[in-house]
Amino acid sequence: MKKLSLLGLLFILTLLIAACGTNTTTEEKEKGNSSGTEEKNEKVYKVGVDTTYPPFEFKEGNDYKGIDIDLINAIAKDQGFTIELSPMDFGGIIPALQANQLDVAIAGMSITDERKRVVDFSEPYFDAGLTVVVNKDNTAVKSIEDLKGKTVAVKKGTTGAKYAQDNAKKLGIKVVQFNDSPAMFQEVSNGNAEALIEDYPVISYAITQKELGLQIVGDRLNGDQYGIAVLKGKNQELLEQINKGLANLKENGTYDEILKTYLGE
Repeated sequence: MKKLSLLGLLFILTLLIAACGTNTTTEEKEKGNSSGTEEKNEKVYKVGVDTTYPPFEFKEGNDYKGIDIDLINAIAKDQGFTIELSPMDFGGIIPALQANQLDVAIAGMSITDERKRVVDFSEPYFDAGLTVVVNKDNTAVKSIEDLKGKTVAVKKGTTGAKYAQDNAKKLGIKVVQFNDSPAMFQEVSNGNAEALIEDYPVISYAITQKELGLQIVGDRLNGDQYGIAVLKGKNQELLEQINKGLANLKENGTYDEILKTYLGE
């Protein structure tokens, strides 16, 4: 009986020691978790861009560059999220947002009431504005009023295209549309269209970078502002992060550095 009791006592002590060891391990794990050592499942956001739109978006070799590219990367870094760029034609970006193929879009997209019906915009990040562009040898066209009876080239889905279409009858112009900016530029430099309507910073940059045979004429046609977009009513937390990141970049000087890289301002 004494031997049996002794064995029973040893068994109980073994259980107690094991239990203490388990508690210690659990506490250590909890301490480890509270210190942030656990793995996180980080969300990757798909970002729609149009890489035929320098200085905001373009491809150089295998790299994507431009104001928009640098800006969204800097915002993502500031706010601690990850992005995946999805290059596409500008006209397909909002439909891709609507089809849930994209989470966010940054593509030199002007903030308009029409677009606000389907997307929510960030705070404006750039003041743009439309301008008229003609062949460098054209001396007859000095403003938008001189285009009556002329052919005007625009890029599909842009505010330039909308402006031309909305005012075609009043201005007496014929509007032809293209999928990308280079094709639109070529149409005017070749003399197949008398003019094009484009965002001022885009065409100004393009003309200074290469010999396009083009010149800007007249005053800016409007005061467009660019914004970063998400699908209306969706990704509001991401939109808040974008706005916060944009504000931080403006405050710490990163925003100005990005603009200076491409515009020299």
